[in-house]
Amino acid sequence: MSTSCSTLPNPLKFDFSRPHHHNHRSSSICGFSRRDFAFKGIVVAGASAMASTVAAEPSKSQGGLEKLVFKPEGYNYWTWRDRKIHYVVQGEGSPIVLIHGFGASAFHWRYNIPELAKKYKVYAVDLLGFGWSEKALIDYDALVWRDQVVDFVKEIVKEPAVLVGNSLGGFTALIAAESLQDQVKGVVLLNSAGQFGDAMPSPNESEENVLQKYILKPLKDIFQRAVLGFLFWQAKQPARVESVLKSVYTNSSNVDDYLIESITKPADDPNAGEVYYRLMTRFMSNQRKYTLDSVLSQLSCPLLLVWGELDPWMGPAKAVRIKEFYPNSSIVNLQAGHCPHDEVPELVNKALLDWLSILPQAL
Repeated sequence: MSTSCSTLPNPLKFDFSRPHHHNHRSSSICGFSRRDFAFKGIVVAGASAMASTVAAEPSKSQGGLEKLVFKPEGYNYWTWRDRKIHYVVQGEGSPIVLIHGFGASAFHWRYNIPELAKKYKVYAVDLLGFGWSEKALIDYDALVWRDQVVDFVKEIVKEPAVLVGNSLGGFTALIAAESLQDQVKGVVLLNSAGQFGDAMPSPNESEENVLQKYILKPLKDIFQRAVLGFLFWQAKQPARVESVLKSVYTNSSNVDDYLIESITKPADDPNAGEVYYRLMTRFMSNQRKYTLDSVLSQLSCPLLLVWGELDPWMGPAKAVRIKEFYPNSSIVNLQAGHCPHDEVPELVNKALLDWLSILPQAL
């Protein structure tokens, strides 16, 4: 699965985390090689949009869990900063907001929404640029999604909520909670992105010489675009999608046609390739500006860490380090990979419901 880290140029180096784990590879992006990220970034977290063939899938999983009903037209839409944002809402009660990971959508919570909605009002939102939300041609930054989630809680949810996020969605939940403060009752991280360490200052453009700015940088950009264009095309092929999913799902029984079909469709959007390019270059190269240290130091609510300890990218040592830094945390380790909520949803649902039932100011 892994390939040479020289496949992509240096500006693509991205490290949301530096887990102390035996599967950690050097020169990594989020704990895996840059080329792997280019392939896996689309497919790591699951459903973004679904073809009509998915509608015929049964409403139960192999384990008997109810599955979120597929709607070709999507569920609900919200206009945020003149952009179209897709979200799902089910149930009644105190609100929970589910935030997907890189390359995914609300449908990656397919086995969690129906079960949690039996006791709570559950929202699952597609981040801008992903899923059925608009593929906006903007310069993506972690703060864009933070602002989106903050405004979603204020304008759609309209009351204090629990934020739950996987991978990129976990870090988004953290920085949104930091901004929302008392409007967030708790945060749940499932194999969350985010790195510890000193934030790196932005480079001083004035230090660029003429050769770097006007010759080398344009050539580098052209090369990046060509390489990423090929990788984007290759990564959306069904056989490749299935292979990558099975590499991060320890139990691959939920790697089904529903999931695979849902990941091959987002690229149909005419802006999808350009969004992918921007995410893999501009967004990825800027993330070291934000660290778990700085965000956790401003957090005040309870934190639950639900960790797939067999994750080849973000091992359990990272959850331990978060708890050491932020003592108001609980850890639930599961025998699962990077996406425990879809791989072992019954165990994740139980962990969430147990924790929610004992939160202060009962939900």
